Amino acid sequence: MNEHGEEKVRALLDVDADVRGRVIRLAPEAEAGQLESLFARAVWSRLVEPGDAVAGALVSILGATRALELLLASTAPRRVCEIARAEGAFESQPGTVAKALARWRLRLDRAASIGDLDRALDAGMSILAPGSPHWPSALDDLGRHAPLLLWTRGDASQLAAFSVAVVGARACTGYGAGVTAEFTEALCSAGAVIVSGAAYGIDAVAHRTALAVGSPTVAVLAGGADRAYPSSHGPLLTRITETGAVCSEMVPGAAPTRWRFLQRNRTIAALSRATLVTEAGVRSGSLNTAGHAAELGRPLGAVPGAVTSSASAGCHRLIRDYGAALVTNEAEVREFAGLGDDPVLFDAAAAGPAGAGSAGSGGSGGGSEGARQPALHRRVLDALPLRGARDLPAIARLAGVDEQEARGALAELELLGAVARRETPGSPGPAWALERRT
Repeated sequence: MNEHGEEKVRALLDVDADVRGRVIRLAPEAEAGQLESLFARAVWSRLVEPGDAVAGALVSILGATRALELLLASTAPRRVCEIARAEGAFESQPGTVAKALARWRLRLDRAASIGDLDRALDAGMSILAPGSPHWPSALDDLGRHAPLLLWTRGDASQLAAFSVAVVGARACTGYGAGVTAEFTEALCSAGAVIVSGAAYGIDAVAHRTALAVGSPTVAVLAGGADRAYPSSHGPLLTRITETGAVCSEMVPGAAPTRWRFLQRNRTIAALSRATLVTEAGVRSGSLNTAGHAAELGRPLGAVPGAVTSSASAGCHRLIRDYGAALVTNEAEVREFAGLGDDPVLFDAAAAGPAGAGSAGSGGSGGGSEGARQPALHRRVLDALPLRGARDLPAIARLAGVDEQEARGALAELELLGAVARRETPGSPGPAWALERRT
């Protein structure tokens, strides 16, 4: 890392560091080695998709800088395995590592990584990594699937506060919005920070209720922390940063995808002491968050609705099949979250068994719609444009997989009628497009 890059990283860490007239007030001054490591983690956050277990294991065992050096040096997969196993318990086989190295190299771009730091500075962000003063140790329960870095706007200290996730359907009913507001206010009054995903529906109600009662709230995004999604929630996210925080493991400007939403849910569950689902249908993505919470051993609660209401069918399934606590009033919501008159400080060790191996594996937990489609298919479909076509190298780079994996997935999706091959005379290979179904 040159002096220019070091200056940018330091500006994202230092107290009162002044870079190009912008003052960033965050963590204490970092030593040179820490700056190198943080810059390497920033690079890794561009190279990998959330929850990449191979990258997580390598960085955990070798450190972000050394792991990146092996990648840049085009080290043979078998040698990477030997080096990692000499330092710790590294389980991936050379074949798996070879595929990982191939997909990471597709995204190597030094100028883009420096641009990520520039964009973060422009947005007034901070970066948090394991060992940072405000790093939420609860995320460590995800093990090798834990985020390598968090890009954060607002008060980063709120990420480590005692928090409860409140999630649910985007298309919520008046009943769902009402109980969400009531129970969120009860949690806030007991001292909990509210964590959610800033989506339409239940998420937005939870965030807005916390803001209305003057309580901090944390929004975890599937795209860059500087990128409002949905776009109409830009003002809401700005308000959240005034007392709470907006965070993401994706680099600034990154677009959200269905895969990243599913992986974002594991972060919401891990950050929080407990997860409450206030309204959800059988295909609601909030069930994915609930599944991660259950696998991590975090308390899980669900609010019932009318037995005839499809909007509450997912909550009923959580209660019946997954042992979620039945929550019907303010006293029960505080009891389920472990909150009394005096808020309890978060203790990651006491939050329950880690279970991190399955929690970060990309599975959809509580039976969300994503469970019916292979993860590789989802990622490749996410990489295709809504209109037009894209070639194989671009699809592999955007999906975060190697070209062989992308080619195999495209062949399967073509057989399923989900994508179509587009041959263009004079082009080096075919392009692929989404197949519109009637």
